[in-house]
Amino acid sequence: MSGKSDLVEQNNLAFDFIQKLYLETSYLIKEVEGILKEEDEKFIICRPSGYGITSSRSTGLESNNVMNWLIRKLCVFFVPEIKTRIHRGQTITKIDKELTVIFLRIVFNDKNNVQPNIYPGVLYNIEPNPQAKWFTKFEKIMNHIEFNGDKIFKDNVQIDFEDAYVKLQGKLKKRSLFEIHDGDSIVKAIIKPSLELYRRESKGEPQ
Repeated sequence: MSGKSDLVEQNNLAFDFIQKLYLETSYLIKEVEGILKEEDEKFIICRPSGYGITSSRSTGLESNNVMNWLIRKLCVFFVPEIKTRIHRGQTITKIDKELTVIFLRIVFNDKNNVQPNIYPGVLYNIEPNPQAKWFTKFEKIMNHIEFNGDKIFKDNVQIDFEDAYVKLQGKLKKRSLFEIHDGDSIVKAIIKPSLELYRRESKGEPQ
């Protein structure tokens, strides 16, 4: 019986830890959202199907899909208020050559990361393939970006991605998730680098 009791306790502790990690992450995202909304651009979070995150979560029973039952990676995207509109709880962001998007990608667990990391950055030069007619707005691309995250975000500095559906470029920074624990660290590690990248790329300034 003691063996079973230990397993039950370990199971509960594991789920309690993951739940707390998810809750703390949601608070972090909301804090970032609140700060970005106060900037001159009045950034708002992209909502492809309501107020939430973008992830590659799966319910498939195949082994490779079971690995995605647990959310190991997620993304949220922010656009200036002037570049989007909200309709029935969803944002509608037109893709044009001026569109630059701030993103925040969080990797809790990955074979290439020894610790949870957070990646603030920007995407720009976003061009859907004309044949991909369903990519009518940026929100339609968000799941595609996260689904191909290992390819898109393989470099910790630069993004240069193209497939049969979309072409995009970007820049990002890498930070340890566990080093971000208060308002000052949020501003220093996420807000400032994101805004610097955004304002540089949206204005077409040289590096």
